[in-house]
Amino acid sequence: MRITKFGHSCVRLSAGGHDLVIDPGGWSEREALDGVSAVLVTHEHPDHWDVEHLRSTDAPVYTIQAVADRIRDADPAVAERVTVVRPGEELSIENFGVRVVGEFHAIIHPEMQIFDNSGYLVTAEGTSVYHPGDSFELPGQQVDVFCSPVCAPWAKMSEVVDLAREVAAPRTLGIHDKTYSDFGLAIADDRFKAFLEAQGGSYLRPAPGTDL
Repeated sequence: MRITKFGHSCVRLSAGGHDLVIDPGGWSEREALDGVSAVLVTHEHPDHWDVEHLRSTDAPVYTIQAVADRIRDADPAVAERVTVVRPGEELSIENFGVRVVGEFHAIIHPEMQIFDNSGYLVTAEGTSVYHPGDSFELPGQQVDVFCSPVCAPWAKMSEVVDLAREVAAPRTLGIHDKTYSDFGLAIADDRFKAFLEAQGGSYLRPAPGTDL
């Protein structure tokens, strides 16, 4: 499987001549959707989905009910391509097996709304990849690659580092990385690298458009 990181939380997976993209939001590049067979969206926040991005492809969209409602309000034509998924559901999408993981977004602030969020565990060609969206939900199994949030309004650096340590994937791909300055990202990259290498794993946060 080829894994390509795009801007912020967007990741594209390629296997057997098919591609799917996860969370092509407003902070990611439109070309992430070029030629994809399917789109997965974890939750309703605009850094994880963008209606103009979805209009740029005819691919089916798999997402939770809260996002489906937003898409219907934004563009009923796009909404016709949406399939609503539920926590624990297992899907077969082209060459990919997909399991829907978790139900809630991490708490941003106790006085704010708790949003729905489901991550995706994707398997193809003997490789498993877990993208949690904006949550601390564990995949429930060993995975080969963990797409780890690096910085967010809902997380401290120590919390996302410890999440990656608990998932304990051999390879960790840093995502959700546009809420820190370059200085803050340098600190986060250093901490992820140090902690994950100490337990035998590896960490990389490549530039958008770069394969893992």
